[in-house]
Amino acid sequence: MPLRQSNLWTGNKFLLYIAVLRPFDINLRHLRALSDIVAQRSLSRAAETAGLSQSALTQGLRKIERKLGVLLFERHPDGVAPTAAGMALVDRAERAFAQLAAATRRFSFGGRRGSTSLERLMTATQLEAFLHFADAQGFAGAAAVSGLSQPAIHRAVRELEQVCSVRLAERRGRGMALTAAGHIMARGVRLAAAEIAAGISEVRGGPDEGARIAVGAMPLSRALVLPRALAHFVRGSPGSIVDIVEGSWRELVDPLLDGVIDMMVGALRNEAPAGVDQIPLFTDRLAIFGRKDHPLASGPVTLEDLRAQSWIVGPRGTPLRAHWEALFEGAPLPAVPVECGSVMVIRGLLMQSDLLTLLSPDQIALEVESSMLVPIGASLPERVRTIGLSIRSDWRPTPAQQRLIDLLHLASKETRLQENR
Repeated sequence: MPLRQSNLWTGNKFLLYIAVLRPFDINLRHLRALSDIVAQRSLSRAAETAGLSQSALTQGLRKIERKLGVLLFERHPDGVAPTAAGMALVDRAERAFAQLAAATRRFSFGGRRGSTSLERLMTATQLEAFLHFADAQGFAGAAAVSGLSQPAIHRAVRELEQVCSVRLAERRGRGMALTAAGHIMARGVRLAAAEIAAGISEVRGGPDEGARIAVGAMPLSRALVLPRALAHFVRGSPGSIVDIVEGSWRELVDPLLDGVIDMMVGALRNEAPAGVDQIPLFTDRLAIFGRKDHPLASGPVTLEDLRAQSWIVGPRGTPLRAHWEALFEGAPLPAVPVECGSVMVIRGLLMQSDLLTLLSPDQIALEVESSMLVPIGASLPERVRTIGLSIRSDWRPTPAQQRLIDLLHLASKETRLQENR
């Protein structure tokens, strides 16, 4: 992520502050206390509520403001009042702690400390070290990635286990692995980190705030819609970075629920899993394709002709495979010597063999335009699938993320209009 410079107003001058800020660079105790400041409108009363001294809270607030490069609270003789940036960060912080609380509620605790909410006992150091461990599935790998020592990561993970009163990691064979509770906790920490990161992005504001967006790209989205939307996006947000994570629906849905990616673009499921909302973008008509000199490339084609061919289709359980199987109306299916979800491999095989496939015309538009691949048989008006966005049910996009969503809707309309001309 590029460096960004911000101006922090101190009452009589601007301080120039340049920083790359990660979610757990902010002290969680001070971050939690921001809600108390908003509620009490007084640093002294907020400090008492948070269990901090007034000087500690004041210094913590100033440290957060310096790191962000923005003013979070305006100081008045009769107290303090949150700025718009302050309210935005408080809202995101509350959502982050709610994610941690939701994760801990799923545990079965034997040693809970009174009525204290467990998320209030966690530190940024513990959570960051635990995420490094969870990603690397081991202390050595976590140390290599994070730059921390193995003993430091081990200590932080064990401290977090003591807070949660549950084992988060266990030895399996020669290595370490997350327990069931560890997987739940890792998801909660990732989602909390995503909320804090969103708060940092919103607080710094502006179209060039250096936002980072992760998009899961399923096969069809890579053809026309996503590239068109991204071209519009980067022109309007040159300081933002979009990470494209390619994969199938099965490969991307867990990273989506974990908060590793922000949205998925591709074919929607008939029923969305719990925690996932689906937003339609457009409907896609499928067609059968083969090489230009395929034996069925000219003349009428019957269902028996298609059944006699060999095919390359996607794996079982995918919407495209279901559409292909439905072509044959419950009769014996044709031979499928190759199961593949990669459009690049499918295109190459089609041009070098007599295999057939069922695809969206968008995915092989260049090959069809150059007549290297041709439609086989009549059109299939009943073979339609819905392409759209998959997002977390409780997700609230940042302005930059919302802009990309809006551009995806626009790109969907533009590509459909071109096809209908």
